[in-house]
Amino acid sequence: MTQLLISVTDVNEAQIALVHGADLIDLKDPHQGALGALPIQTIQEVVDFVGINRSHPQQYTSATVGDLPMQADLIAQQVLRIANTKVDFVKIGFFESEDYQSCLDTLKHIAHQGVKLIAVLFAEMQYPEHLIDDIKAAGFYGLMLDTAQKNGGTFMDYYTHEQMCLFATRVRSHAMAFGLAGSLNVQHLEKVRAYSPSYIGFRGGVSMSNQRKLNLDAAKIKAIRAAL
Repeated sequence: MTQLLISVTDVNEAQIALVHGADLIDLKDPHQGALGALPIQTIQEVVDFVGINRSHPQQYTSATVGDLPMQADLIAQQVLRIANTKVDFVKIGFFESEDYQSCLDTLKHIAHQGVKLIAVLFAEMQYPEHLIDDIKAAGFYGLMLDTAQKNGGTFMDYYTHEQMCLFATRVRSHAMAFGLAGSLNVQHLEKVRAYSPSYIGFRGGVSMSNQRKLNLDAAKIKAIRAAL
């Protein structure tokens, strides 16, 4: 069954998401970019809150490291800081770079320590053909396709149906969790579910006026939960 990820900014939004059936409480600051990072204290507060208030064992937390350049030491330090909160998954954006391997080599050691890493690729960007294989080889738990430019476009504006089927098949062939997100709303569900993602992520599509920087709209979360 496809799970529901809701991005939240604080404990109050985490409570709304939990009550209305989110499986993954994702910590992200929409004011700070595509994968804006929240303060460590806020992440800790939400992780502790979800740990106490989850209604079933399959409700998890994730947090983003921020819109960081692909610098191995910088990313590794932030990953470890966030992992120390005991968040279930740490999400790392793969922004444009000529050298992903140095980051992957460093992160491989962290993954082997038991930290569950999620690689976030962006639909607007071009990546080496072998990157998905390299991400798996580095021990990542999962891979997510998102959008970097929050302008209403989705991954479907950049990938044909055939390309998405191939992408999804490659991720699943490595037995990684597979997530889809990026300006999605309830009207996209039927098309998105065709790619059998492990989870589908929402922020703007479950916010007031479909604006990701505004507060969550409980009715929209409830509608998507019902549709799933």
